[in-house]
Amino acid sequence: MSEVNKIRLNKVIREFNISLERVVEFLSSKGHEIEARPTTKISQAQYDLLLAEFSSDRTSRVESHDLIEEKQKEKEELRIKFEQEKEEKTKSGTITSRSSFHQFKKVGEINLEKKKEEKPKNPIVNNEKIQPSAEIEDSNTEGKKSKIQTKYEKLSGLKKTGEKIDLEKFKKPESEDESSKSKRKRRRIAKDVVGQKDTSKNTSERQKRSKVTSASPSDDEVQKQIKETLEKLQTSKSKAAKYRKEKRDTHKKRFEEEEQVEADKKIIQVTEFITVGEVATMMEVSGNDIISACMSLGIMVTMNQRLDAETLSVVADEFGYEVDFVTAEIEESIQETSDSPEDLLPRPPIVTVMGHVDHGKTSLLDYIRKENVIAGESGGITQHIGAYNVKLKNGNKITFLDTPGHEAFTAMRARGTQLTDIVVIVIAADDDIMPQTKEAISHAQAANVPIVFAINKIDRDVANPDKIKEKLSGMNLLVEDWGGKIQSHDISALKGTGVDELMEKILLEAEMLELKANPNKFSNGSVIEARLDKGKGYISTLLIQAGTLKIGDYVLAGQYSGKVRALYDERGSQIKTAGPSMPVSVLGLDGAPQAGDKFNVFNDEKEAKQIAAKRTQLVREQSVRTQKHITLDEIGRRIAIGDFKELNIILKGDVDGSVEALSDSFQKLSSDEIHVNIVHKAVGAITESDILLASASEAIVIGFNVRPTGNARTIADKEEVDIRNYSIIYDAINDLKDAIEGMLSPELREEVTGSAEIRETFKISKVGTIAGCMVMNGKILRKSKVRLIREGIVITTTELASLKRFQDDVKEVSKGYDCGIQLKNYNDIKIGDSLECFNELKVKKTLKK
Repeated sequence: MSEVNKIRLNKVIREFNISLERVVEFLSSKGHEIEARPTTKISQAQYDLLLAEFSSDRTSRVESHDLIEEKQKEKEELRIKFEQEKEEKTKSGTITSRSSFHQFKKVGEINLEKKKEEKPKNPIVNNEKIQPSAEIEDSNTEGKKSKIQTKYEKLSGLKKTGEKIDLEKFKKPESEDESSKSKRKRRRIAKDVVGQKDTSKNTSERQKRSKVTSASPSDDEVQKQIKETLEKLQTSKSKAAKYRKEKRDTHKKRFEEEEQVEADKKIIQVTEFITVGEVATMMEVSGNDIISACMSLGIMVTMNQRLDAETLSVVADEFGYEVDFVTAEIEESIQETSDSPEDLLPRPPIVTVMGHVDHGKTSLLDYIRKENVIAGESGGITQHIGAYNVKLKNGNKITFLDTPGHEAFTAMRARGTQLTDIVVIVIAADDDIMPQTKEAISHAQAANVPIVFAINKIDRDVANPDKIKEKLSGMNLLVEDWGGKIQSHDISALKGTGVDELMEKILLEAEMLELKANPNKFSNGSVIEARLDKGKGYISTLLIQAGTLKIGDYVLAGQYSGKVRALYDERGSQIKTAGPSMPVSVLGLDGAPQAGDKFNVFNDEKEAKQIAAKRTQLVREQSVRTQKHITLDEIGRRIAIGDFKELNIILKGDVDGSVEALSDSFQKLSSDEIHVNIVHKAVGAITESDILLASASEAIVIGFNVRPTGNARTIADKEEVDIRNYSIIYDAINDLKDAIEGMLSPELREEVTGSAEIRETFKISKVGTIAGCMVMNGKILRKSKVRLIREGIVITTTELASLKRFQDDVKEVSKGYDCGIQLKNYNDIKIGDSLECFNELKVKKTLKK
């Protein structure tokens, strides 16, 4: 077989007695890739490799084959011997039948030896058995005599003791034999079909003969019988079934592997507080679907808002995904000690002021703080979260958080409710319940925070506080004046009317909450804002929720750490310590943490840096996982749209909250035709690296309250990179909206100018067919396109080759006049057809609101 050049795998498998998969795996490990099919042919070199590796399997196969042949010969000899003994008519055939039956049933030398081991129970009978069997082979006459003598001796002993014993023994083995026969038949189905047929023929006669009770088969006999059955199943008839089974197993294994891969795809590894947009990218769904799922759970979110662990798990489960949080080990390493009740001391309440834009939130804080904060904000609107600690006349302190009211700052408002104890919602008495007011109420209710309504601008003539309270009652929010439980007060922020009473109500709510904290431990809290100061570096505004922060503490905030070098209050005055519920600006971190990050103080700088390094690595891995690459489906979508465009933006801002708000607003401007892609966003001035990135990605640079450095401006002029600077969020959003509308391809609209009916046709040689028409509606214009319609079906759409009236070329023909029309490159014109004249107009597209 080794001399053949090409050998089929099925022959090799039979020869070496190994499976198809084993052959394929071995050859692939040796660098020979073949198809896993029985009909595949292999070369002589590949066969030699198999011969060297599986020679022992081949030898065992040959030995088993020889053993089968030997056993078949032995069985044939036993069958012949049994037939000879059957022909001999002896009166005392019980002993011979016993030996012949057991020899036939146990097949082979091993069975005979085992019987000899069982025979010592009756030594006299065994000796006599051996002698007659030997004498029978030599001569029949001598065998008969020996049998008579043995019978005589045996019968005397057996007759005296044993007919009843024989009956009892005979009855018991019948039940045992029946059960064993049933089992053996099931095991030997293949054996009976393939091998001897005599066993079934002679069963009746053998049953009639007396038998010695056979003991239950031993483990060796069972194993031997199984081996014999398996060897007989390895015939050529069962090879096809074997290959089919191997093929089924291969397909099953491959299917299980594919299922495992799909299951792994359904597990997303995320860090806690990942944004909605990043989750959407990882789960390959749209951001609007994630927002809708959160809204169904009663959670108001935006594209750039970060979700906590519980919300992430629920949202992922809605889309059939499992969430694996990779920051669990890091968070466990940050241990917070539990406070004993005697260590807790009262702390000032944290109050967040919310409401619609220009309803007077910051004006109220101006009066309370006796400062003009609005003058420091561009455009007269708040664009940052402001944190202020106010001391009232009665000596009590309150920490106020001022949030923006513009719709772009949804994330800031949501973050404000997460940090607060009480929410004050300012509503203008001369206005209505506006969308941002409703959103602020929803955030407060979702955070389960007490609400106090401040109805502002009651000094105006058109003010109607009762109207506002009526609208609130329609939203199932009843104030105390209307029999409800929600605190409310009418105020005038400019004149100070009712402000003191409002403060008393806020303090009353705080007393009911029993706010306490332990000031004598390492501080922890949340990041409100972070910015890059040109002279000082990164400055982070922190709100301390427990403990006391001191100069020299090692702070970990998000993925950044550092030693506190200076502490400033909201007025810019330097302080040495800051206790619970105090907002403070910290100088010393090595970066700008994201607004909403938790901060902790460590005793060891090394530990803080290690955790910061791990978090930085996780953020990098997360950015790689959430980076959306173009797919075939996306390419197909763009081809279907036809004219797909992408607007790349690099966004830099003064504080993290404003960058988030702008990024969220810009991404909402995306449409099917134009995609707004935020290539990079960060806090700080516009640098050279930003310009180089913009040049490489063909992006525009938008700076919010930041300016480019001197060298960055020079490189931008050289690379022709567009830099836009804004200080008001309205202007930035509107300018980008106009730019996107300019990028949209114009929409083609059709304007029908007139129609005409063909009354006569004239065929002119070398010219074509001229249609004599009557204008029925509008005008037929020379430069317009025209459709030829026959019985309501458009035959062709073309242009006019000529338009004449009384042999003169004209530009147009009005209703009620006849004319001659020749169509460009078309002459199949019939009487009764109609012509429809139209123009195509390009209309500028606008973004959908």
